[in-house]
This record gives sequence, C-alpha cells and structure tokens, in this order.
Amino acid sequence: MSDIINLLPDSVANQIAAGEVVDRPASAVKELVENAIDAGATSIQLIVKDAGRTLIQVIDNGCGMSDSDARLCFERHATSKIHKADDLFAIRTMGFRGEALASIAAVAQVELRTRQHENDLGTCVVIEGCDVKKQEPCTCAAGTSIAVRNLFYNIPARRNFLKKDTIEFSHIDEIFRRIAIVNYNVAFSVHHNGKLLYDLKAGNKAQRIASIFGMGASERLFPVEESTDIVSVEGFVGKPEHVRKTRGEQYLFVNGRYIKHLALGAAVEKAYTDLIPERTYPSYFLFIKVDPSRIDVNIHPTKTEVRFVDEHALFAIIRSATKKAIGQFDLATELTFDQPESLDLSPAPTGYIPDQPKVSFNPNYNPFNTGSSFHSGSSFRSDSGSSPRTIEAKEHFFDTTPETESQLDFSEPMPIEAKTPSISTTEESSPFCFASKYIVTTLRSGVVFIDQQRAHERILFEQFMNRKEMTTPAGAQQLLFPVNCTFSPSDRELMNEMVEDLRRLGFAIEPLASSRGTFVVSATPPDVADSQLQSIFDQMLADYKGGVMQKFADRDRILCLSLARQLAVKCGTALKTVEIQHLLADLFSCQCPNISPSGKKIMYILNETELEEKLK
Repeated sequence: MSDIINLLPDSVANQIAAGEVVDRPASAVKELVENAIDAGATSIQLIVKDAGRTLIQVIDNGCGMSDSDARLCFERHATSKIHKADDLFAIRTMGFRGEALASIAAVAQVELRTRQHENDLGTCVVIEGCDVKKQEPCTCAAGTSIAVRNLFYNIPARRNFLKKDTIEFSHIDEIFRRIAIVNYNVAFSVHHNGKLLYDLKAGNKAQRIASIFGMGASERLFPVEESTDIVSVEGFVGKPEHVRKTRGEQYLFVNGRYIKHLALGAAVEKAYTDLIPERTYPSYFLFIKVDPSRIDVNIHPTKTEVRFVDEHALFAIIRSATKKAIGQFDLATELTFDQPESLDLSPAPTGYIPDQPKVSFNPNYNPFNTGSSFHSGSSFRSDSGSSPRTIEAKEHFFDTTPETESQLDFSEPMPIEAKTPSISTTEESSPFCFASKYIVTTLRSGVVFIDQQRAHERILFEQFMNRKEMTTPAGAQQLLFPVNCTFSPSDRELMNEMVEDLRRLGFAIEPLASSRGTFVVSATPPDVADSQLQSIFDQMLADYKGGVMQKFADRDRILCLSLARQLAVKCGTALKTVEIQHLLADLFSCQCPNISPSGKKIMYILNETELEEKLK
C-alpha cells in the first residue's frame, strides 16, 4: 500500500490557520489594531470600505519595523512577544501567537509600509495569498500602515458566506469598542466608506465611555473601585433604574484585554438581585488587574476566553465591589437635598419648527349614553375605532391553536386566520381579570383564558404593521417639548436608515444637524411617554441588530414587533372592565388573534369534557 500522508504546502497551511484566526473582516480588524497597540502607538486610524470586504487599513505612529522584521512578520509563528513556553503564563501584550499576519496574508492582498522613527526610509512589502510580490524601500511616515484588500479573494466560498454590510460592520464596530474602551490613553479615528464615525481623543476611562456611548452614559453609571491582594477592580456599573433588556453594554477587561467569562459576569448581575426586574441586565465596564501568572489566556484562538487560578475569590470580590458601589452611591444620590429637580427647558435646535398640534375626537360619543362603550382613558382603542361587539365563536377556530410555543422568529410571517371569531358575553358572564395576568370569559364550548400581555402585543403589532402601509401616519401625539435622544456612531447610522420607518409608525424624528448622534423627537405614537423614548429606541436597535442576523429578516416586522412588545400592557397590571372589553374587541378584530407576534399561544379554552375529567 502506498503512502497516503503528505506535508501540506505553506500556502494551504496558512489558509487553514486563517480559518481559525480570520473568520470575518472584524477578526482582521482586531488583529491589526492590537498589533498597533503592542507597537506603542498613541494614535491609530482605522479605514474600512464595504464593511471590510474591499479594504481594511490600519495606520499607527508606533515604533515601526526594520526591513527584515517587515518581511519576517508574515511567517507563521513569527513573534516578538514570547521566547520560551513559560512566557505564555506571563502575557502582558495583546497578540503573541505569531499567526495573525500570516493568516491574513494567506486570504487577502496585503500592502505593508513601515518606518522606524530613527530611519529616513521605510520598507514596503506587498503580499498576495502568501506570495511575496515585492519588497523595496519607500518613503512613509514613522510607524506602520497596513492595508488589507479583497479579503477572501482566493476563497470564494468563505467570501460568499459573509453577511450583508450592515451586519459585518456591526461586528467591526463591536470589536473596535472593546479595544478603544480599555485603551483610553490612545487616540482613535474610524472611517467607513468615507464617513468619519469615531474621532476619539486620548483621555480617562469615563471620557472614553462617554465619547463612545454618548454623554448621557455618565449619568447612568456608578464608579467601582476595590483593591485586594488577589485582584484590583475599577470601572463603572449601571444604575438599577437604567437596566437594559439585552446584554449589550457589558464589558470585562483583564490586564488590558477584553474577555468573556460567565462566572465574573454572573458576579456582577448577582449584586443586582431584588433591585432590577427579571430578564433585565445591568451595564458594566470593569477593568480587572491580576498577576499574569495566575491567568491563562491561551485557551482560545481569539483569546477572549480565559481561566483564573482564584476564580471563586474573584467572583466574591467582584460581587462585593458591585454591591458596595450600588449601595454607596445610590444612597448618596437619595440624600442630596440641596439640588432640587428642575424641568429640562433647553432651547429647541436652531431652525426647528414644531408641527402644529392636531386634535382628534369621536363625533359619535355621547356622555349621556351610559351604554356607550367608548372609554377615553383606554389604551386598547384600535385605530379604526372598533367597539366591543357580540358574535358567535367559531369552534373550529380554536382547534387550530398549536399546542407548543414556538421561538421568536423574525424571518417567518405569522399565519393569518381568515375567519374572525369573537366572544359572546352576557350580563351573567362578564369577562374579568384573573391574577392580574389573564382575562377570563365564557364561550359556548367552555371557559377561555387569555394572556393579556400577548393579546395586547398582537393588537399593537397589527396596528403598527397597518400604519406602515399608510402614506400619512395616523394617531401621532405632539410633544409639549421636543426630546433629544443620543446614539453611538454606529447606532447613528442605523437610526438614519430607520428614520422613514419610524415616521410611518407615528414618530416625528429628525437628526440634529449641529450634533452628530443626536435625534430630535417631536411626536410619538399614542401612550408613549417622553421618558421612555431613549430606552425604546435602544431596544429597537438591539432587536434590529439581532433580527437582521437571520437571512430573510424583515425590518418592518422587526421594528413593529419590538415596539409592540415594549408598549404592551405587562403582566401584573389589573385591567378595568372597560379596558378588558376594548382589548377583547380589538383582539378579535385582528387577522390572527390566537397567536402572539412572537409565536406564542394567546388563549386556552377549558371545555366541559376536560373539566369533568379533572373533577373525577
């Protein structure tokens, strides 16, 4: 039998390594920016085109490289960071494996220009798919500029699996944030498709967080500081009243490196027990310092997963430090009596002209008609002004209700039921609210239990979807004072994409020309409080980012579902009889009243046969 084992050529081995190190443009950005930081740069420029498909360029003013190092850095396992195996357990730099540049060069067209500060001339190296095309002297600024063009040009299958530019750039943006937050003493700028997204000056931790997440971030955070023989912890944790529904603003850094660690993240969240609602998450930015010999960062190619020798002690210390910060600063806030609250009467933006208020009323309403079902304070009145009505329930309709709840899926539209059933209510069987969660009423076939939150989600969802089809949105309410909402540079780009969609939903929203990242809201859909606007938009952005990850996601559906879920009446709210009547009428006017837009059952019918079985 002939030999079957062969040594792989270097080009093939590098492409295989690239699959671990560079799986998308964001991975290349991470490696290149971290190299610039290790080179001692105090100013770094990141230039991206087409979310990294066409170009990723990193320019720094670091130490630069010699002629031989400029060529050798593209070889596998070539590194200046470690010299012996023991060095792996005393890592103080970002990159150290010596695979990054070799992996990138294996799947892209790379041009490197570098010059040491003491030299007059630099070196230019051009590599395509591991083949060195040229190396020659050149004139360039001190430091290093590396341009990665046409990523995965020689691996079409990998390039075809890249997602749309919005998604790929969101990954780049997240990688950049992780690096920029912890390296607050380095100035950064980011350009995407010719637009300046970030222009961050060197400063302190608080300044860097505010410049990335908006100036309002400082008002939502408490400082944390704790030092022991085992670990030093400092940074910021979010105030309990500013929790989020997603884990978007949670950042842990160990010895200057962003990490993911379930136990340490859980330590922070444990400190908020009984302080925040279920399924909400606090923000935190924690900078942890431990002895490098007591941490292993070499367990994952991306180096974001680590192991600690003193994990249980770290858990207890971080939880204690977080609880101390929440208790100390929250108490201080409550006891500050010399700063009374005042109205925010900041002037409107220059040139801003508010819309003329509109008054709507029901011409058929008669306050002396006690049989009128219109209730001006109800949150369940539909856009069409429908009122409760009595028609026979269709037995076969309820038989189509699925027995299992499906997971939330943005990509597939919900089934539409052609027939519109309703509930026959009489004086003897008036619907009522049970456990501040379910509406209970009777049908010919039995007793029906309706989840009020899911029912209201379905009503609002269909109303918002209908509004999307209107040329002129209906039902918007003018605000007495315009509200400013601030977003990060990447979120600002998404908000610009969503402005027209939000207008059709009933928001009057405009970007503020004099301030990058600020939008002015002058009108909202009904029942949206001014104080909710920032959190509503933040959650819509989070849902949109998560939703577009699905290949066939519908942006209209994502935004309508997000808004409906946030505005729906929550479990624990005891509804009045008139509100229950309006909810039932609006629910059975929906196209699909038995399933929530999230794919869960809205109602359950207990028939006579089941009841008899239970009572046997």
